[in-house]
Amino acid sequence: MIKHKYLVLLWKAVVIAAVVLMPANALAQEQNAQPQSDSGEKVNTFAIDAELMTRSELRMGGLPDNEEDHDNKAYFILERTRLGLDYERSFIKAHVTGQHSAIWGQAGKGSFNLYEAWVQLTSRKGFFTKIGRQVLSYDDERIIGSNDWAMAALSHDLIKLGYDSDQHKVHLMLAYNQNSESVNGGTEYRGGDKPYKTMQNLWYHYSHPRVPFGASLLFMNQGLQSENEGNPKKTYYQQLLGTYLSYTPRNWSAEGSFYYQMGKNETGVDISAWMASVKGTYSPSWQWKLTAGYDILSGDPYFAVPPGGGLGLVQHKTIKGFSPVYGSHHKFYGAMDFFYISTYYNGFTPGLQNLYAGVTYKPISKIKLDAAYHYFAIATNTENLDKPLGHELELSASYTPIKEVTVSIGYSYMHGTETMERLKRVDNKRDLHWAWLNLIVRPRFLQVKW
Repeated sequence: MIKHKYLVLLWKAVVIAAVVLMPANALAQEQNAQPQSDSGEKVNTFAIDAELMTRSELRMGGLPDNEEDHDNKAYFILERTRLGLDYERSFIKAHVTGQHSAIWGQAGKGSFNLYEAWVQLTSRKGFFTKIGRQVLSYDDERIIGSNDWAMAALSHDLIKLGYDSDQHKVHLMLAYNQNSESVNGGTEYRGGDKPYKTMQNLWYHYSHPRVPFGASLLFMNQGLQSENEGNPKKTYYQQLLGTYLSYTPRNWSAEGSFYYQMGKNETGVDISAWMASVKGTYSPSWQWKLTAGYDILSGDPYFAVPPGGGLGLVQHKTIKGFSPVYGSHHKFYGAMDFFYISTYYNGFTPGLQNLYAGVTYKPISKIKLDAAYHYFAIATNTENLDKPLGHELELSASYTPIKEVTVSIGYSYMHGTETMERLKRVDNKRDLHWAWLNLIVRPRFLQVKW
């Protein structure tokens, strides 16, 4: 276990080294060799970009608030607007993005936040420092991703130190969150924007320009604030260790990953969980792509109970339900988002098996048609419940008339089982429908160089 006081000392040392030493090195590199314009002057680039996304959704059947009679049809329109500022000059890059998201007609002003705000300093030899609020996207985004389908999406306040070359990439990410700058509140972190109080990630990736093989290793350490009433300021640490592999020769590809979680959860219970995935893709031509794969995430046979116990519930000594933490879950576990975005009833985590196949067809370069099938089942043997959860069929189409505009439409149908009905508290009919229409416009308002 990594002790909290050592994390604080490490954090201070890294910040001092990154902020003081890295700029000095970068400035020296800039003076010796900096890109210049035709007139011999140093080049600055500034741009203003926007993203406007509007999505309407129709839902028939889903997750009711209670078991009483309810209208199982819902229609609403979501919107997200981003305005981004970019600056770049030789060794330095800076980016700021403001974001507003809301439902049409929502009372109040919706949600406005600073989605990104970072600066990056880079040397000619591939070393860099990136500090501030930033989006993280690694490998296939199963563990760390932007989750961009969600209106709020994901970003993190941290410092990233790294080295990038043609064959090797090494990134170290360090985060330390607090609710306020109060000197009287100690280091307790509750109800903040992120679930973790501290986080340290180390990611390594190997690839070769002439070999269609890539391999990544990821280590994550998270410090979570205790939920025990008797000791609210205690921080528990949990770790994740795993690998992602890809092989992409010519017109087919193979991907695989395995991750293991350990440590303790926020209530102090030990964790021993894992997940594995395999995926194959074959593209006989530029118009067709066939995909098939299988995911399995470990789970618990009983409800997880904190150390204080629970009436009529089995006490856990070890939690075996895997959490895919900060991944882009919508991308992997079904478009209807029943798994790892919404929880099982009462926080139960019986795991998940996801067997899927899909086909993509492009009649022309600007139009893409997709169809996919998922078979879902829980991953554990539970009392009085069968493993199958149901079958999901997904259809979607997208049209990109120009590079700045994309229109897409989709429909998903799921037929759930009795296990799905009991664990997810879905509509009793078990036939669930979801349709959506999405418009994304990404204009560039301004780009200047001097």
